[in-house]
Amino acid sequence: MPPRPLIALALVAAPAAAQAPPPPRVSDVRYTVTFDAAHAARRSLELVLRFRAAARGTVALSLPAWTPGAYEISDFARWVSRFAPSAGGRPLRWDKADMDTWRVRVEGPGEVEVRYEVRADSLDNAMAWARDDFAFFNGTTVFLHPEGQGFDWPATMEIVTERGWRVATGMRQTGAATWREATYHDLVDMPTFVGRFDLDSAQVAGRWMRLATYPEGSLAGSARAATWERLQRYVPPLAAVFGEVPWATYTILQVADPGYEGASGLEHQNSHLDVVTPAAVGHPFLDGLYAHEIAHAWNVKRLRPADLWPYRYDAPQPTPWLWVSEGITDYYADLALLRGGVVDSAAFLATTQGKIEEVANAPPVALEDASLSTWIHPTDGTGYLYYPKGSLAGLLLDIMIRDASDNRRSLDDVMRGLYRTAWKAGRGFTGAEWWAAVRQAAGGRAFDDFIACCIDGREPFPYATVLPRAGLRLVEDSTTALRLGVQSLADSAGIRVVAVVPGSMAEAAGVQADDYLVRVGEVAVRGDDFGAEYRRAYASRVGEAIPIVVQRRGQEVQLTGTVRAVVEVTRRLEVDPAASPRALRVRAGLFRGTTGD
Repeated sequence: MPPRPLIALALVAAPAAAQAPPPPRVSDVRYTVTFDAAHAARRSLELVLRFRAAARGTVALSLPAWTPGAYEISDFARWVSRFAPSAGGRPLRWDKADMDTWRVRVEGPGEVEVRYEVRADSLDNAMAWARDDFAFFNGTTVFLHPEGQGFDWPATMEIVTERGWRVATGMRQTGAATWREATYHDLVDMPTFVGRFDLDSAQVAGRWMRLATYPEGSLAGSARAATWERLQRYVPPLAAVFGEVPWATYTILQVADPGYEGASGLEHQNSHLDVVTPAAVGHPFLDGLYAHEIAHAWNVKRLRPADLWPYRYDAPQPTPWLWVSEGITDYYADLALLRGGVVDSAAFLATTQGKIEEVANAPPVALEDASLSTWIHPTDGTGYLYYPKGSLAGLLLDIMIRDASDNRRSLDDVMRGLYRTAWKAGRGFTGAEWWAAVRQAAGGRAFDDFIACCIDGREPFPYATVLPRAGLRLVEDSTTALRLGVQSLADSAGIRVVAVVPGSMAEAAGVQADDYLVRVGEVAVRGDDFGAEYRRAYASRVGEAIPIVVQRRGQEVQLTGTVRAVVEVTRRLEVDPAASPRALRVRAGLFRGTTGD
């Protein structure tokens, strides 16, 4: 809009607008969460918020819009119902100030009680979910907070549940059924299990760790014992990076449910909450998930970018540094498994090779851009690329620092130094501080070119020049093969298309996600091995138009595709047999977590 010229000036000062009185101060905040068999049947939690208001006035109560660690707006207020404030047994007037804020008219000083229910039927580790004998919830999904008073006030949580049901949470227990935290930040950063579940504990890295798993028996016997044994091996290497174990106790909360595909975790300061498919329970794959979430107790829950300090809960907090907060966390999870002897160097290289392939097969994207864009969930395949690409950036930085310092310094020094100077000082780190720490560890070496090409830029990573400094090499081979261009999954109805590869034969033909493949040319699709049969049948018929028959929403649809041959590049990350003594020292230090000769 162009600027408007001033038309006139008031000759008489207008009376000042009346200012709204400040909201009354709130103290003695207590939450009661009721989850019993009746609420389980309704898949709900009953909440009662009690506090003391210092005076008459309007108290605005808000529910967060997102959970730190889950970088998306979830609008938890949509699950709230039966909102009913009262004082002295009499209802209080209220209305909504915005979509997640309730304004309560307090008539005078004294105790205020606010009752409400929260729907608990979202199987998402950032939300709340219930079954007939169990529920979990995150504090951000259930705990209203008074606006205008910051978040540095203490609060108590009471749990009311069935006799014989358990409670597990990272909060500090103060009574048989009560827990208390010093700030709202802490209160909402400690998810809670209520109900029937398995729970045991052990000393890991000199501190108590608890393992809570639902349903009962889902992780038992030798598989549970093996989980504990591996935790004993890979947690200490993480503590060694940062120089301390920052928690008094740590709780692993895990739900295994057949309605969930895959596995995901959400980090917290002294716990993490995983939701997994039962097929993953006890699988070594979960070690990587556990290690990643535990590593977050240092990197992001404590050491984190200034953009995320302090957390706010009513709006997105985008940052270009998720490649450090998530990607480098993932790098250290891989290293912890290696340094703890849970996996060998071949497995570590295979995991890293998989990340190289994932990044190579995705659209080019700058790490800073991917970090910022995750809040809107881009559909081009780059929304979470800061995980594998950030992990690879961590590897390359680690190698470059070790090489520049003749293995006397490493990325560990960067992380440990910032942990002490930023988090210990009660603040987040800035971009300037990050790169200053990297340069200092590398003996003053500049990283401007690497930043321009590979952090702020979209150029390929310089594997060919950096990996040999750690006695590693990336070998590439090219092959030509026929590809339909779909990712598919077998289920009870047939072979379902999960995703269509952009630019592929399938995309050009009009194949869609959730189609069921019936026939590709002369090849009937009866199982997930149809691809090999298709390649044999059409190996010499590139360019030929063939019918593709799919089942779409119950109707058979015939499409036409053109047989295509695509060039596929395979990559193999391996030890360089011609590595120099200096490179051998760097590789040994990286693998073992040591510096020096």
